Amino acid sequence: MTVSITRNIDKTSDFQNKYFSSPLTNVNNIENQLKIIFDEELNSYDSVLISYKPSVIKKLAKFITGEIKRPASIGIAGETASGKSTITLDIIDTLNLFEDIYNTERIVTRVNSDDYYYDRSEEVKKAGGMAEFAKNYDFDVPEALELNLMHKHINELLNGNSVMLPKYDMSGTTIRWDNHTLALPSKIIISEGLFTLTDDVKDAFDFKIYVDIDSQIQKERFFVRANERGLGQSAESIYKNASDKAGVYIRPCKNFADIVLTGEADRINYKLFLNKILSLIAQLHYSKQAV
Repeated sequence: MTVSITRNIDKTSDFQNKYFSSPLTNVNNIENQLKIIFDEELNSYDSVLISYKPSVIKKLAKFITGEIKRPASIGIAGETASGKSTITLDIIDTLNLFEDIYNTERIVTRVNSDDYYYDRSEEVKKAGGMAEFAKNYDFDVPEALELNLMHKHINELLNGNSVMLPKYDMSGTTIRWDNHTLALPSKIIISEGLFTLTDDVKDAFDFKIYVDIDSQIQKERFFVRANERGLGQSAESIYKNASDKAGVYIRPCKNFADIVLTGEADRINYKLFLNKILSLIAQLHYSKQAV
């Protein structure tokens, strides 16, 4: 569903007019407004929210008011085909639009967890190709990624330092180029992936988000993607392994997530929900500028 920039801005203005009649001068006021936003979304038709922890409201308020002055980090996890990457891209698009409207300094930097898979290109060559190598190597476990390096890079960005990120070839060579992409520090560091909220990296994130989805819908999405990628008869075994490993490494992450999102909502709803939160920031920090 395509929605124009104008419609998004109008929705933001409507929300400001509805709720922000009194000045937002302290953390408590921001907390109250955030609770309204979250609870109304939670109870709305086609909500993007499944649940949230009350503590996330207080923490978010402290970042919004500037009581916490450093950048914030967001980690988004979920099973394969849950919708986490699409949601992340929609979040980034919305933040970039806000940046353009208010002419702010850089708002968001993405760290792609898939780029931290270990380089196994030599092993692939020796095995005679990816298909043979994959018979004896499991990509669906956290140990397949250098998550400690990802943790280090996120901390560097949060400390205001630029970082050279790796780049992984997802086409089947398993080549990883280190020091490939320059990442600049910004107000928000965001990352998503299967194992983003597992033990080796979860502590890097201020806000932990889990994307949940009905298992049947997820399976249907997976096989559509598998067909597009030409996985053929191997798709069934790949799906079974991914699902089995998700039960061990990914689904438990839901228990300590600050926010649980559904991966099934209309895409525009994620943007509209985020725009309501951004309206608080606009009112507090950019009230003299036109929305």
